Amino acid sequence: MKQEDLPHLRRHLVGTGRLEGARPLRLVIEGATTQAYSDAQIDDYQRGQREPLIRRPPMRLSLRAHFSHEAGVLRGTAGFGFWNYFLAGWPTMPRALWFFYGSPPSDIALASGVPGHGWKAAAIDAGRPQGLALFPVALLAAPLMRIPLLYRGWWPPLQRSIGASERLVGVPMTAWHTYTIEWGERTSRFLVDGRIILDEVPSPRGPMCFVAWIDNQYLVATPQGRLRWGLLDVPEAQWVEIDDAVYG
Repeated sequence: MKQEDLPHLRRHLVGTGRLEGARPLRLVIEGATTQAYSDAQIDDYQRGQREPLIRRPPMRLSLRAHFSHEAGVLRGTAGFGFWNYFLAGWPTMPRALWFFYGSPPSDIALASGVPGHGWKAAAIDAGRPQGLALFPVALLAAPLMRIPLLYRGWWPPLQRSIGASERLVGVPMTAWHTYTIEWGERTSRFLVDGRIILDEVPSPRGPMCFVAWIDNQYLVATPQGRLRWGLLDVPEAQWVEIDDAVYG
């Protein structure tokens, strides 16, 4: 895929979501409320096909992007990368390798020492055999992991079992940057402007699909068993612009 293909990918526009332009391509939501979900999204998920997920490693994604607001001001979730469309309506365990933003009150605290919200490089593969084997243990242990000592001892092996790796990106979201994901057969890495942000990440298994989006939701999912989903007001326009996109 090249930049000129972006506007022709599958569009998933919900509520106030819209697309603008082509070079760069702008994904926008505006006037969203807590009463309805809004999403501006493009992806190459092959809806209606026998094999809807078409991307497998090795694969490299590179694009330039910037946002309308900085982290903590932008509301909802946003990002780009690869995932297995685990919110598509059937029970499945999440796989993802992406640059992901979640605003407060989002709290997706899957990596020890990394905040549950912010602009991150993130990977997860919760359907790995070792993760599925330990899933009942995690459910039973969740209330006890509210005790800091038990959390520090119990969560790291559970985190490894689901292939969860995260790191804050640490660059201004409103400035143009080049974001790169190198999805390898065994390990993957994330780069920003050619600088490695997160390396030697256990690769999520394929297949997955490309996705880029911005919406008005928040998500809470913590090792301590907190699970919650909701919507946020987005009265003014907020967007992500994408340019110079290449993957393959």
